[in-house]
Amino acid sequence: MTRTLIRWMVAGLLLVFYQGAVCAHHGTAAYDMEKSLTLKGVVISYEFINPHAEIRVAVTDDAGHTVNWLAETNNPNRLARRGWSRNTLKPGDAITIIGNPVKSGAPDLRLTKVVLANGTELDPL
Repeated sequence: MTRTLIRWMVAGLLLVFYQGAVCAHHGTAAYDMEKSLTLKGVVISYEFINPHAEIRVAVTDDAGHTVNWLAETNNPNRLARRGWSRNTLKPGDAITIIGNPVKSGAPDLRLTKVVLANGTELDPL
């Protein structure tokens, strides 16, 4: 009877620790969910990788300064169900990215939409 109790306790503790790690990974605490940025630029790279696909975009401001932005999006499985593939974007493509910026002010955002040069909208969520 004692072994069964110990096994249940160990299983319960493992479940608690595992659940915490999963929830922590998928949080949006680093992003300012009250703000949304719209940036036009050129794709530097597009990585259709786990755990989250990434798009790096060169954005030039009105003063002529170029800043390389990182747009983090969903995992490839979810993106594929929305019509994305590893060939959806290529370096040199002109796009508009829309998303929530990080609170730190770094050039990084949580992607909520991509608009291609031809006006096609891609939903990553």
